[in-house]
Amino acid sequence: MTSAPPLTKPVDVADPRAQAAVRIDGIDKVFPLGRGKDLRALGTVDLEVAEGEFVAIIGPSGCGKSTVLRMMAGLETPSSGSVEIFGDDPHRLAKQHRLGVAFQEHALLPWASVRGNIALPFKVAGRPLDAERVDGLIDLVGLSGFEKARPKQLSGGMRQRASIARALALSPDLLLLDEPFGALDAVTRRRMNAELARIWAEERITTVLVTHDVDEALILADRVVVMTGRPGQVRTIRDVDFPRPRGADVTRSPEFHDLVDELTALLVEAE
Repeated sequence: MTSAPPLTKPVDVADPRAQAAVRIDGIDKVFPLGRGKDLRALGTVDLEVAEGEFVAIIGPSGCGKSTVLRMMAGLETPSSGSVEIFGDDPHRLAKQHRLGVAFQEHALLPWASVRGNIALPFKVAGRPLDAERVDGLIDLVGLSGFEKARPKQLSGGMRQRASIARALALSPDLLLLDEPFGALDAVTRRRMNAELARIWAEERITTVLVTHDVDEALILADRVVVMTGRPGQVRTIRDVDFPRPRGADVTRSPEFHDLVDELTALLVEAE
C-alpha cells in the first residue's frame, strides 16, 4: 500500500536522538480471583513511545489495553516487568502531577463550573492558580462562552472537552486517554477526533490513546499498536504515514480504507 507523504513526519522511534517517553519492558498482569484462581490479563508486553509521539492502542475487548494504560498512569502495578515514564517510576510522576489522564467517564465535579473543573488540578497539586493557562485551555478546547456552565448544562462532547482540558491544565509530560469518546454518538465522536487532533497539534504532548475504534486510531496516531486477545500481547505495530490534519480527503482515500480493513481483520482474528 502506498500513501501520500506526511506533511509532518511522525517521530522516528528508532532515532537514538528521540528520548523514550514510555518504556515498557516485559510486563504482565495477573489478577487473583480467589479460591486459588487467577486471571492473566496480560501476556508479556514490550513497548516504547518516543517523546512527542501520539500512539494509539487497539485490541479486542478484555485484551488488557486499558490495564497497560493504567500502568503508565501509576494506577496499576505489573505482576512482573517494568514501566518507566521518562526514565522514572510512573507512581512518582503521578504524585508530581506530571501525568494527565482522561477516561470515558469525564468525572467532572457536577457542582463546579467549566472554569472550576479545569482549574481543579492546581488546587489538588497545591499550586497557585494560573488563570491565564485556564483561560487558554478553555479557548483551546472551544468552550469560550461556557466558562460558568455546569456539566449538566453541557453536551457529552463538551464535557469531554472540559475533561481533556483539565488533564492538560498542569502541562503534563504525558497525556493518557482511555476511550475518551467511547460514549459519544458517531457524528460527535468524529467531530471530537478532529478537535483532539487540533489540540494535540498545538500542545504537542506525548499521548497514548486506548480505543476500540480503528478509524479513530488512524485519524489521530503516529503509530497504532494492535494487541492480541487475552492474555494481551503486542501482535503488531503499524506506522500511520497519512498527512496531518487528517480530514475527509485522507479518511475517504483508498489507502486509508485499506489500512482500516487490515487492522480490523487483525482484531477479528484476535477475538
